[in-house]
Amino acid sequence: MTNEAKTKASSARRFLRGVRDGLPIGLGYLAVAFSLGITAGNVGLTAFQGFLASFLNNASAGEYAGFALIAARASYLEMALMILVTNARYLLMSTALSQRFSPDTPFFHRFLIGFNVTDEIFGLAIAQPDAIDPVYLYGAFSMSIPGWSLGTAIGILAGDVLPANVVSALSVAIFGMFLAIIIPPARRNRVVGALVLISFAASWAFAVLPLVAGLSAGTRTLILTLSISAIAAALFPVKEKEGTP
Repeated sequence: MTNEAKTKASSARRFLRGVRDGLPIGLGYLAVAFSLGITAGNVGLTAFQGFLASFLNNASAGEYAGFALIAARASYLEMALMILVTNARYLLMSTALSQRFSPDTPFFHRFLIGFNVTDEIFGLAIAQPDAIDPVYLYGAFSMSIPGWSLGTAIGILAGDVLPANVVSALSVAIFGMFLAIIIPPARRNRVVGALVLISFAASWAFAVLPLVAGLSAGTRTLILTLSISAIAAALFPVKEKEGTP
């Protein structure tokens, strides 16, 4: 087998591994986006418009906020500012992931991966032991993006046919999927496990404390991400391995 053939075979294996790991994410997105699609249908979006909105903005909180503003007939500026705040945490995630690329990774790979950084994809990427492999993440994207986009379109088409309790039950899938991502690294590293528990407790506290409960979910997440990650980085710095970025 020639070197070129070996390279292609290796890329195919890495892509399929990403497909395998991204399949649960895609299925979870399909279920959660279904209820998002019902919301989109209620504000007058067609199935194609909902599909396009989810394809270009793969973020549940941002889309929910956007659809709510459409219903309120908000201006484009108000919508842009709200979605910017709601999705601000992805700026931090992208910054963190940029440090995990091999230095010779081309810009277009960084750009394409940055387009689809979500909470679950971030967890999948950051859990990899070595430098981020774009081909692996493209395999995961091939499951997550269609799942989110199609789920929204299907939800719009279904409308109010399904009972409300069934739609609510489908939304639970996203939490199980996220737990499947964070539990393995938490079991391997006690510090990570402790930080996960602290994050859960802090998130609950921020949702009920008077001074911060009134902030949007995206803003609270941004504050917690900055503070907890900064404290963790200061107290438990990760030693760089020789030959890795």
